[in-house]
Amino acid sequence: MKRQASYRWRLRNVMAEHNMFNTTELVPLLADRGIILSASQVHRLVSGTPERLSLAVLAALCDIFDTTAAELIVTTAENLAPRRAAAAGSVNDTNAGNSGTVRPLRAILRPDP
Repeated sequence: MKRQASYRWRLRNVMAEHNMFNTTELVPLLADRGIILSASQVHRLVSGTPERLSLAVLAALCDIFDTTAAELIVTTAENLAPRRAAAAGSVNDTNAGNSGTVRPLRAILRPDP
């Protein structure tokens, strides 16, 4: 069975829990720990969900807020529903030899009576 893993980035919530509401307040705290990021980079880190994150940045954030990585990144995984086969007698069954493509029926033209 296939599973889909996802995550939720909680940096903004953790900052709010520590009464930090401006992203610019985080820039010098990161710099004290050797992480040099511009104000716009920190803003993107706080306001968005990063696809990639340096472990050094994660460690610095955990140190700044005295928290664990699990509190910053909440992960979930769930089973995916199996794909169901098409129902018998469906449109695609009539053209099974055409690899699932639907072809129109040929029209018969007759003269006016």
